[in-house]
Amino acid sequence: RRGKRRDRLHLVEGLLTALVDIDEVIRLIRSSENSAQAKERLIERFALSDVQTQYILDTPLRRLTKIDRIELESEKERLNAEIAELTRILDSDTELRKLVSAELAAVSKKFGTDRRTVLLESSGAPAAVPLQVADDPCRVLLSSTGLLARTADANPFADDGKGRRVKHDLIVSAVPATARGEVGVVTSAGRLLRVNVVDLPQLPEQTGTPNLSGGAPLAEFVSLDADETVVCLTTLDESSPGLALGTEQGVVKRVVPDYPSNKEELEVITLKEGDRIVGAAELRTGEEDLVFITDDAQLLRYQASQVRPQGRPAGGVAGIKLTQGAKVISFTAVDPAADAVVFTVAGSRGTLDDSVQTTAKATPFDQYPRKGRATGGVRCQRFLKGEDCLSFAWAGPAPARAAQKNGAPAELPEIDPRRDGSGVSLAKTVAVVAGPA
Repeated sequence: RRGKRRDRLHLVEGLLTALVDIDEVIRLIRSSENSAQAKERLIERFALSDVQTQYILDTPLRRLTKIDRIELESEKERLNAEIAELTRILDSDTELRKLVSAELAAVSKKFGTDRRTVLLESSGAPAAVPLQVADDPCRVLLSSTGLLARTADANPFADDGKGRRVKHDLIVSAVPATARGEVGVVTSAGRLLRVNVVDLPQLPEQTGTPNLSGGAPLAEFVSLDADETVVCLTTLDESSPGLALGTEQGVVKRVVPDYPSNKEELEVITLKEGDRIVGAAELRTGEEDLVFITDDAQLLRYQASQVRPQGRPAGGVAGIKLTQGAKVISFTAVDPAADAVVFTVAGSRGTLDDSVQTTAKATPFDQYPRKGRATGGVRCQRFLKGEDCLSFAWAGPAPARAAQKNGAPAELPEIDPRRDGSGVSLAKTVAVVAGPA
């Protein structure tokens, strides 16, 4: 920096020398046969350096005659002051370190981003042999983008939903496990696939909510068909209340937790032709409320106890009464004793791109009354002009968090107490919503 200012000062001093007798400078230039002669005559006449002379020659005459001497004198004073200050800093090791530290901190604040690659404990090491790993409690997590990982503790994360969001931090399913145990992956085709926990990457200790950037894609552990997706994780604990499943055609089923250990793949429901599972959850108490939301904006809520548990091959029972042409787009199990929210997004059936969303609404779950199983439910969003369906819906525990398709955070609208009110515009397209893991 000091060198650049000294170079500029040298040019300014040359211009000031030339301006003392600008008419003589112009005469010498015009009377010279070429630039080399003009340069030589200027150096001899005004005692200028080679660099100063070349700068004067490179400056158009019309600009040279309009240069303000007062401005040049002011620039000279400023440059001398800056050179003196830079010299003072360069002569003091303490001052130099202080300046560099302050400027690096400013650069870090402006351009710094969170680390995108998570360093895992197993990086660069051979694959763990199950018997060499202690069978400690852990938690298996599934992100909104289909990344799987495990934690070192059974439930190490405390999240109030107000922390700073990062990519891949939305956990859509989480189940307790042990390091040498197994968990189940439930798919939209009604399959339950076993996954060995020890094969999953272990997240390092983190403060606040986990970030699954260091997780591994589901495809590394399970094989899915082209149109098959994962809907949830589940424990294989046969003492649990079992799985609750909801399908696109309005079927509900509670699965008896009977998972033979000699089978890597199990069928948890016999689906009708063209049907698929849209949502599933492992019940914790059996007293949860089961919630269906349809694309024609109907929400039905009733107690899980209204659904009798069935064996794995059974096809389930009627869960919600659908109107002509309607389908279920969301099925969840919600603890009625906890704070919960319903989030819906309106769209248009005529839109080719399903990512186009118009208005969205978040409403307290307790605004929706319980109804009987296999009834039609109540309206959960009023459509505005150009809207004729729900493109997305979710009901679950608060505080709810949302993400885009690529896992980046998305904002949800403020809570609207109106059960069947209309929505507000979204800043970013919401692809997935989930509550605390």
